[in-house]
Amino acid sequence: MGFDLSILWFVIIVFSVVMYVAMDGFDLGVGMLLPFAADRDERDVMVNSVAPVWDGNETWIVLGGAGLMGAFPLAYSVVLDAFAIPATLMLLALIFRGVAFEFRVRALDSHQDFWEKALAGGSLLASFFQGVMAGALVQGLPVMDAHYAGTNFDWLTPFSVFCGIGLVVAYLLLGSTWLVLKSEGALQERLRAFAQKALIFMAVILFFVSVWTPIQSNIIASRWFSAPNLYYLWLLPAGSLSMLILARYALARGHEHTGFVCSLGVILSGFAGLGISVWPNIIPPGVSIWEAAAPPQSQGFMLVGALFIIPFILGYSFWSYHVFSGKVKMGEGYH
Repeated sequence: MGFDLSILWFVIIVFSVVMYVAMDGFDLGVGMLLPFAADRDERDVMVNSVAPVWDGNETWIVLGGAGLMGAFPLAYSVVLDAFAIPATLMLLALIFRGVAFEFRVRALDSHQDFWEKALAGGSLLASFFQGVMAGALVQGLPVMDAHYAGTNFDWLTPFSVFCGIGLVVAYLLLGSTWLVLKSEGALQERLRAFAQKALIFMAVILFFVSVWTPIQSNIIASRWFSAPNLYYLWLLPAGSLSMLILARYALARGHEHTGFVCSLGVILSGFAGLGISVWPNIIPPGVSIWEAAAPPQSQGFMLVGALFIIPFILGYSFWSYHVFSGKVKMGEGYH
């Protein structure tokens, strides 16, 4: 074949992760924001804003995980060993959150409060552990003889915990700007104020991650601060800062769509910075995508299925968002 299948599969997996962060990130944020609602009616509006799409959003994490297992089995086995505890806790949180989504609608009035807290708690824990795993992966995983050579708790470091907190803030920002887009009245105004504060916290977190990451890794420091990279990589933090300012301006002026899109752009630019820092390693600091790759025959066979499935996922996602576009009214919902 005339192209590198390992690079193509890396792009597919990164695309899946980006789509997951973009689409499931805001509904995890909505779940975490439930305790800030004034009453049951406001919580109904918040949940109904994501009810038609939340389960479809999670398709992307399944695609990314399956792609990693088939295209880069070495990376999959190492990551699974290294993150056995946080990955299990994340999956349990996502399961509990999914159950709470369904039971909240059908439960007795006396049980509503429990399931709403379960939804908020599951969303919080899932978001936190996703960030922890991302931070630990950027720090690097020890690999020896194609096996994970660390301990069960190497993932638990100050940097990974900070990244976990950072992703919680990022999803809260996405959730609040999404709800500004979907709600009206007093709820919208409170969430608009919340989103503006979340933007400030997001800026602080991005600053500290940007400083902390090169300090802990000479490889990353040399990539960002040596010529010729230094001359063009500065465009990424400059773009992040510009989107932060534009998002705050858009929220203050009532430009709802722009506020949400720019907030999403801020978060995705942060992920892009982490990706640039570790490329071409799929397991930092020393296992490249080519060293972790499956045989070309396996990658080619899987590619046929991926190129068939991805357009369908994009198609039904677009149609779902199109059908359920617009504001969610008090007393109305999707059943």
